[in-house]
Amino acid sequence: MYRKLADKVGAAGFLVVVPDFLYGDPADFTNPQFNLEGWLALHTLEKGYEDAKLVIQALKSKGLSAIGAAGFCWGALVVAKIAVSEDIQAAVLLHPGYITVEEISQVKVPMAILGAEIDQSFPPELVKQYEEILSTKCKVDSFGRVYPGVAHGWTMRYNEEDEFSVKSAEEAHEDMLNWFTKYVK
Repeated sequence: MYRKLADKVGAAGFLVVVPDFLYGDPADFTNPQFNLEGWLALHTLEKGYEDAKLVIQALKSKGLSAIGAAGFCWGALVVAKIAVSEDIQAAVLLHPGYITVEEISQVKVPMAILGAEIDQSFPPELVKQYEEILSTKCKVDSFGRVYPGVAHGWTMRYNEEDEFSVKSAEEAHEDMLNWFTKYVK
């Protein structure tokens, strides 16, 4: 699904880079043996942030001056950390993991938060609360949307034969594209 979405963003005229900050080891919540604590110990946000900074530096060394970053779940936590600097021009968090009020209060770039109605990691109330913090305390443009009837991960892990799931994911993808068109293009 990531490549399909990357192709969609590329077709809209953006240069797309999809680094593997998980080094081929994504979280597998379908595996009953999956150990989240152990996985998080191996995939620290600090390491993801350092990896992301290297990608941004490489893009800037190639002459790119406007960069947007999108992150899904764990990746959204990395993007939120990057958005505290002005190394990017726009950020989109899609069904993010838990981000603190302190972290969101330090954001310096326009940020969209796209959340699921059914999400224990980042409940709908946080989407609204954090959008308010971004617009009032951080004084950056923000957009928050909660997609009804979908669960955490819906933008990437959906049944392509389920019309409702496809439509919800495509709406989120379109909102992400619109945000990048507004601030990066």
